[in-house]
Amino acid sequence: MPTLVLASTSVYRKELLARLGLPFITAAPKVDETPLPDETPPQLVRRLAELKARAVAARYPGALIIGSDQVAVIDGQILGKPGNHERAVAQLRLASGKRLDFLTGLCLFNAASSSMQIEVVFFGVVFRYLSDQQIENYLRREQPYHCAGSFKSEALGVALCERFDGEDPSAVIGLPLIRLIRMLEQENVSVI
Repeated sequence: MPTLVLASTSVYRKELLARLGLPFITAAPKVDETPLPDETPPQLVRRLAELKARAVAARYPGALIIGSDQVAVIDGQILGKPGNHERAVAQLRLASGKRLDFLTGLCLFNAASSSMQIEVVFFGVVFRYLSDQQIENYLRREQPYHCAGSFKSEALGVALCERFDGEDPSAVIGLPLIRLIRMLEQENVSVI
């Protein structure tokens, strides 16, 4: 099997990929994630997933490289990582009683052959109506300031939800494993 490289410093993506039981290494992609003018959310995550994979390809010329990027979108507005408490409160107030769509760009780049598979995976989360106290309680316990849309589904974030809408629940965390497994199989890498 070729070396598998996760082009990410995200602990969440690393934990997800580890579930597959395949040996892999991580590498920081060091790319500018600024959206381009008039770039749609699907175009953005697709471009950044590819850019991240290509950014580490020179260091790992024979590897299979996984690039991924995610944004949360509500009412056409991209919600990034809040970075602090005040922005997290604002994001969760905005999401209260609404649907938040997570778009995850996923790229598997074969550095040896320069072949690439790339997809955008959608996953929706419908939020309950949240009181300011519920938002504060959640933020105090989870501190999801480094999570898109201030939402951390793998922990207490599930208490914010009315329902999930999508095929791959790992997509909301940032690495769609169901799609990745299919991509790896196209490169003759079997998980099971």
